[in-house]
Amino acid sequence: MKFKAIVFAVAVSVSTLAFAQEGKKMGPPAGNAIVGDTYGSTLASGVESKAISVDKLSKKLKKENKKVENVAIKGKVVDVCDKKGCWLTIQTEDNSQFFVKMKDYAFFVPTALKGKTVVLDGSAERKVTSIDEQKHYAEDAKKPQAEIDAITTPKEEIRFVANGIKVVN
Repeated sequence: MKFKAIVFAVAVSVSTLAFAQEGKKMGPPAGNAIVGDTYGSTLASGVESKAISVDKLSKKLKKENKKVENVAIKGKVVDVCDKKGCWLTIQTEDNSQFFVKMKDYAFFVPTALKGKTVVLDGSAERKVTSIDEQKHYAEDAKKPQAEIDAITTPKEEIRFVANGIKVVN
């Protein structure tokens, strides 16, 4: 009988803890995203100087017609997921933008990254993003409902999976 009472007490404690965690707002990590800060894997020495433009990446993706591994891109962060910091949007010198997710959902970035210039190290591919997925990210970004409702077609775009991100400016 004592064993059943102990098991019951443990079960109640675990479920109480789970509900308590569920109630907490899990947001992006804190931080000011200052020059030199890194998120995820540390970038290898020299990667910053090897960063290519999105235009070059796009041409490389068209030429190879598949995923491009071990590539570094430099750009300005224009948006970060307000819920967790689990994705971001990069704008490049030619004003194009692309979507970035973190590899294996292994790290997040602070919203303070908005407006900063970063170098991303990872892989890229051309992908068709469904209407539902586009709407999901628009909701995460707290876009106006009219903008979300205006998403009516799938979109082909460059998708980047970051192993590591470094603030450079």
